[in-house]
Amino acid sequence: MTTPAEQASAALAAQLADGSLAGNWTLDPARSSVTFASKSLWGLAPVKGVFREIEGAGTVSPEGEVTGSVAVVTASLDTKNAKRDTHLRSADFFLSEQYRAITFTVGKIVPATDGVTVSGTLTVRDRSLPISFPAAVALSSGGEVTFDATAHVDRSEFGLIWNQLGMASMKNAITIHAVLTRS
Repeated sequence: MTTPAEQASAALAAQLADGSLAGNWTLDPARSSVTFASKSLWGLAPVKGVFREIEGAGTVSPEGEVTGSVAVVTASLDTKNAKRDTHLRSADFFLSEQYRAITFTVGKIVPATDGVTVSGTLTVRDRSLPISFPAAVALSSGGEVTFDATAHVDRSEFGLIWNQLGMASMKNAITIHAVLTRS
């Protein structure tokens, strides 16, 4: 018996193959979110935040190839601690005045047994690195596509190495909930 995730993956693969998803898609920022979680105080205290401004769009070719991008505005970061948010927007981290957004550019989406594998390029400040991660996908009868994923990122790979007394983890979990509608 197949699981709902396997059924959704099979449905997505079929629709990519038959061209029924071809066209332009827009991320719905009101129903999408990008959050992050990390640890501080030597792994004892969780730090969580949300990027309040998110935008994105994509295209599915008639052959089923997927391209697109998602951007989060670095100045929109909210951890519910104003002092920490100001520090995260500073040159120690995102340098929000110079680098408006963190972007993920989709290179390809490949159906997998229980969802999809998303591959592309993550750009933070002036560094771009390839990244791949699994995602769950849902196709609605109303013509929406929803992706849910968690990508694990080592911030030091992007030059974000500030770490007073070694208290903060370099490992971050970025959770994406993306709702896309036809443009």
